[in-house]
Amino acid sequence: QVQLVESGGGLVQPGGSLRLSCPASGRTFGTMAWFRQAPGKEREYVAALRWSGTTTTHADSVRGRFTVSRDRAKNTLYLDMNKLKPEDTATYYCAATSRNLIASSFPASSNYDYWGQGTQVTVSA
Repeated sequence: QVQLVESGGGLVQPGGSLRLSCPASGRTFGTMAWFRQAPGKEREYVAALRWSGTTTTHADSVRGRFTVSRDRAKNTLYLDMNKLKPEDTATYYCAATSRNLIASSFPASSNYDYWGQGTQVTVSA
């Protein structure tokens, strides 16, 4: 049974950092991603990578502050978030598909077949 369980969220002050983790139990995927959803807003793409190779992309809103990465030995996806802003406050979701998506397809949530339950990130003074 495939399970994606995010962890690492919490309350942090503006300018602070957090690391989100998403261990993928049950299998290895072709492409994994992070999305987020703020209250009253649509779910938006944050970052993604192909499990093999080095292809990664990040949304313009987080580029230079957030970094997606993976540990193959632990079968875990990470999101390192630095210089956090109040507008980063959202529920962050891990998503995965068995397909090796091309980079231009990373941001489309419909391309992902598996989703975690989400972890809350709140950036506030």
